[in-house]
Amino acid sequence: MIPRQTVDKIIESARIEDIVGEFVTLKKRGVNLIGNCPFHNEKTPSFTVSPSKNIYKCFGCGKAGTPVNFVMTHLSLSYSDGLKWLANKYGIEVIEKETTPEEIQQRNERESLLIVMTFAQRYYNEVMHNTDEGKSIGLSYLTERGLTSVIIEKFGLGYSLNEKKSFTKAAINKGYLPDYLVKTGMAIVSKNFIEGTLVTEKDIFDRYNARVMFPIHDEGGRVVGFGGRILGNDKKTAKYINSPGTELYSKNKILYGLWFAKKSIQQTDKVFLVEGYMDVIAMHQSGYENVVASSGTSLTVDQIKALKRFTNNIVVLYDGDAAGQNAMARAIPMLLEDGMNVRLLFFPDNDDPDSYSRKVSNTEFVNYVETKTEDFLIYQARKLNSEFKNDPIKRAGVIKEIIENIALIPDTIIRSIYVKECAQIMDLQEQILQNEINKLILKAKNKNQKTISEPINVEEAPTFENVKPEPKTENTKISFEAEEKKIIELLVAYGNVYIQNVTIQTDDSNDEKAKVENIDITLGEYIRLDFNADGICFENPTYETIYEAYQQELHDGNMPDLNFFKNHANQTISNFVIEHIINVPSLSNNYEKKFEISTPKEINNLNEVVFKTLLSYKEKKIRQYISDCNDMLKEEYDKTIVNAEILEKLIYLNEKKVQVNKKLGRTVTK
Repeated sequence: MIPRQTVDKIIESARIEDIVGEFVTLKKRGVNLIGNCPFHNEKTPSFTVSPSKNIYKCFGCGKAGTPVNFVMTHLSLSYSDGLKWLANKYGIEVIEKETTPEEIQQRNERESLLIVMTFAQRYYNEVMHNTDEGKSIGLSYLTERGLTSVIIEKFGLGYSLNEKKSFTKAAINKGYLPDYLVKTGMAIVSKNFIEGTLVTEKDIFDRYNARVMFPIHDEGGRVVGFGGRILGNDKKTAKYINSPGTELYSKNKILYGLWFAKKSIQQTDKVFLVEGYMDVIAMHQSGYENVVASSGTSLTVDQIKALKRFTNNIVVLYDGDAAGQNAMARAIPMLLEDGMNVRLLFFPDNDDPDSYSRKVSNTEFVNYVETKTEDFLIYQARKLNSEFKNDPIKRAGVIKEIIENIALIPDTIIRSIYVKECAQIMDLQEQILQNEINKLILKAKNKNQKTISEPINVEEAPTFENVKPEPKTENTKISFEAEEKKIIELLVAYGNVYIQNVTIQTDDSNDEKAKVENIDITLGEYIRLDFNADGICFENPTYETIYEAYQQELHDGNMPDLNFFKNHANQTISNFVIEHIINVPSLSNNYEKKFEISTPKEINNLNEVVFKTLLSYKEKKIRQYISDCNDMLKEEYDKTIVNAEILEKLIYLNEKKVQVNKKLGRTVTK
């Protein structure tokens, strides 16, 4: 458990623009920063970061929060782990209190799985450096490939022994559960295991044997998977084994190297896309850090989405062999359709970044990369002229492919520029090219639109029952939303502000002559005393949750303020505060001067505001109680006993209603 003082220090140090800036490219817009939302797919930026308020807000999907909330949501961390992540970034030492057995039990499974993966990375790295097999095979292979010790440690590379249970035994001896080893994908269950029974050490064995280990990091720098490369020449054995899909690792979403590349991508406004682990590492060693790999899978929509948060410019460096060409043919249309500016780089003799970097010096490698990249569509058009100039059939096929790719570009201006450029290169009339592209765009639009002849999903079809208004009835519940929301807003924003000369009843009598005295008290304490005196609870569960958090903080001897609620571990609380209190637009001083108006400041009139809000709330509560009592009278109860009690309660409630309305300055006619 992290001590409160450390939590406060972390929260005070964390700046929202720094945190979000690690995952999203932000641009200045007025006093705020704006970028593409990392939580939903968007092409027009609506994700706003406010440095002055230290919060973020997406006006597309509605997500909002603080630095802690952002890290928790984006990296799927618990509150505690989110704080630790921030502490590590800002160099704040976290010395946790000793956790109780109950707290240990409450740790979520995801956190436990991440701990297993961290252990695995350290274990394989130590095996490579501290065992004879690791040094002679694993470390020797990496150094022969030209990797320096600095690069090996940077990427946390390691080696798995040629034994079936070396890792599982080491992990279990350290106290890690066999079940978690299976759930992380680091261990495999034997064929003899009986489904539904508890996984034990005898039931499992290592997934990786005699392989160089490449840890795969998520965007937060946590190890979530591995790629293992075999060093032998056995063609029956897979060259690479990657982690299976787990709760931590989805190969369709994670890009190898993105954790190391983010900052460089933002600085250069460009990313290099390669095929494999060694390609990424070789590029780093040659001085290029803005490089990622799709980890042996076809590029996916989610991976493109991850890259677009940092840049729209991508250079594809896939291998020149058949597999690399096919992968490129699948990836590039997806990149174009998502508005990416695509360039290509081919190495000579079908080399890849890894093999070519070992043939030339660093200076030669950098020079080749900087001078040999070319725009994908221009490359296609030039290739047409040079290779298929005298073959009408092949020429027509390539022209069709170019037209299809240009049609994918969403930006009309960029599309028109490519039409002009490619038409000149291919010696075609610009209008012919444009007409064909227009046909494809129209065809795509029609395909995406539902026609009247398409069948309607019965489950989605609207019915009269679910659109007609509900009939009003006598016992329709009264809404307390406005008053409850206002009370919570006052509690959160001004709970620790003292209000003066407040009238407090100091005995339990119910008549108007009850003993009272005037005192100075915090607004929060005044609300608490008022609620306790009348036994009031919030109808809205969110407001009740916030109120309970306030009560608990007071009970712990702390005075909760706006920052306490804004950075609360419960995201229901923090989201409400950011949405309804911190993010509320207000008139500026310049606006007031310009139109010669004066807007009342609520903080200068808190006594009256809280007094009237609480009274209005009570008046509605009383009316609801009266309505409930009247409903009860309509039931067939024992008139001599039950109705007498209800009638007595009704008389009391009506008297209270008159008293409350009198204080509010209202005249009750009924």
